[in-house]
Amino acid sequence: MLILQCIYILCRPLLKLFMSRTENVELTTLCLIYNGNKILLQNRVKKDWRGYTLPGGHVEENESFIESVIREMKEETGLTIYHPQLCGVKQFPIENGRYVVFLFKTNQFEGELLSSEEG
Repeated sequence: MLILQCIYILCRPLLKLFMSRTENVELTTLCLIYNGNKILLQNRVKKDWRGYTLPGGHVEENESFIESVIREMKEETGLTIYHPQLCGVKQFPIENGRYVVFLFKTNQFEGELLSSEEG
């Protein structure tokens, strides 16, 4: 046991060189907007990601997750949402990091539904 402790103590500086506690992370939000048994889906038309999905987008610098989901819903749907509730977190590996999605839901919204350039 003492030998293992000595090896760990001697190798710790090398481990720190290879094992950073920071990484590249893309932070995003999605929102499930619902009214009874109806949900709002976006038919994305961008080349990088086509098909039906929940509306959402990237978190901007110095923006909270709540601010992000409210802003993204306004930009992508034209709707102003209220009281979004966090209901899930998902991560996917990407090159040199990870892609993190914060999923919100709300049934409190107002405004006129509009299409965006994304769908």
